[in-house]
Amino acid sequence: MKTGLWQQQSLKLAMTQELTQAIALLQYSTQELTEFLESKVVENPFIQLEAPDLKALNKKGQQRSSRSQTEDKNWIEHIPDSSYTITDHLNTQFQLINLTKSQKRILDFLLYNIDENGYMKIDGADAANLLAVEKKEITHMMNMIKRMEPAGIGARDLRECLLMQIESRLDAPFLAEVIIRDHFIEFANKTWKPLSKKLNVEMKEIQQAADFIKTLNPKPGACFYYDSSSYVRPDMAVLVADETIEVYLLDDDLPKVVFQRDYFDKMAVHSDIDVKKFIREKEKDYQWLLKSLKQRQQTIQRVGLKIVEKQRAFFFEGPGSLQPLTMKEVADELQIHESTVSRTVREKYMQTPFGTYELKFFFPSGLAAAQSDGEMTSSNQVKTRIETLVSSEDKRKPMSDQAICTILEEEGMTVSRRTVAKYREQLQIPSSTKRKRYD
Repeated sequence: MKTGLWQQQSLKLAMTQELTQAIALLQYSTQELTEFLESKVVENPFIQLEAPDLKALNKKGQQRSSRSQTEDKNWIEHIPDSSYTITDHLNTQFQLINLTKSQKRILDFLLYNIDENGYMKIDGADAANLLAVEKKEITHMMNMIKRMEPAGIGARDLRECLLMQIESRLDAPFLAEVIIRDHFIEFANKTWKPLSKKLNVEMKEIQQAADFIKTLNPKPGACFYYDSSSYVRPDMAVLVADETIEVYLLDDDLPKVVFQRDYFDKMAVHSDIDVKKFIREKEKDYQWLLKSLKQRQQTIQRVGLKIVEKQRAFFFEGPGSLQPLTMKEVADELQIHESTVSRTVREKYMQTPFGTYELKFFFPSGLAAAQSDGEMTSSNQVKTRIETLVSSEDKRKPMSDQAICTILEEEGMTVSRRTVAKYREQLQIPSSTKRKRYD
C-alpha cells in the first residue's frame, strides 16, 4: 500500500442545471409548464411569453369595434353564478313566515349546521347551550325546517330522512314505513327471510316496499350543492377514420416563448463586463429552454404514438379491449429509460373517440391467461366481463363470486375468487345476496 497520484478515465452522468430542467419539464402538466414559463419570464428579462390566441384576437379587433373586442376578452365574466345553496332555498321559504328576532338568530345558526346533503349536523341540546336558549325553542325551529321542501331536509340521519319522505308521499305503502321505522338495520342488511316471518308478510311484499324506498332521495340537499368543475386539457388527440388512426399533438394553446432580440442587441454593446456575462448567461438559458421544450414535445409524441400502436384495438372497440402494457415495454422499444416514460405520462391526457383518458390509463395490469398461447388479459377486460355477466344474470338467482370466477376461467381468464370480489367492489357492484330480488 503506497500513496501516490494516478490518472484514470471514467464516464458518468452529471446532473447539470440544464439536464435537471429538461427532466422537470417532461413531467410537468400543461398548467405546471405554463407556471414554469411565467417564472422564467421573471428571471430572464430577454424572454417574453406570447399568448397563443393573441393574434387571433387582434385580427378580430380589426373587423369589430373596440367595445365588442373587450366583451370577447372578458367572456368569462358573462357566465352566471349558479351556486344556489340549500341554505338559500330554505331562507326563501322562511321569508313567508313571520319570525321573531330570536327565532331568526336560531334559524341562521341551524341552517349553518346543515351539510351539503341536507342533514342537521348538530344536536338540539348542543345548539341550545351554544345559543343560550331553551331546548324547546331549538326543537321548534328544527321541526319547522323539517316541514320545508325538499322532503327529508333537516333530518339527523338516513333513517329519519327516509321516514320524512315516506310520510310526505301519498302513494307510500304502509309496509315501507313500518320497515324503515322499526326494522331499518334488518332491511339494510337484506336479512329479509327472518323479517318476512316477523312481519307475517310474503317476500314479494318486502321487495315491493324496497322498490318504493329506492325511489326516495337519501341526500335531499345534494341537488343544491355545486362542486367546482375541473377541466382537463388533452395533450394529444386521436382521430379514427375507417381503418386508419391519426394522432395529433395539442400544443397550440401553450404560450409561445419569444426572445426579445432588439433588447438583447441593445444591452450587448454595454461596456460593463458583468453585464455582458449576465446577458450571455440569459441567452444560453433561453437556448436550453427551447431545447428542453422541443425535447419534451418529441418525447410526448413518441410515447403517445407507441401507446396508440400497442393499444390499437382500444381506439376501434373501446375500453373493454385494452391490452396489458407496461412502461418498461414501451421504454425498451423506444430505447429510453422507464423513468422517462413514467414522467411523460404523468398528468398527460389523450382525447380519444371514447372520451379523454390519462396516459396512465393505457398501462393496465395484466393477468396470466389459462390459454396455451400464453396471452395476457388486462384487468380492464376482466372488469368489463364481470359487469356484463352481472347485468345479464337472473336477479332472482344472482351469480356468486365463485360462479363468476368459474365462467371467467372457462373463457380463458385465470382469476381468483378474491380478485373477482375486489374488482366487483371497485365497480361498486353489491354482493350476490344484496343483488337478489324476490318478485
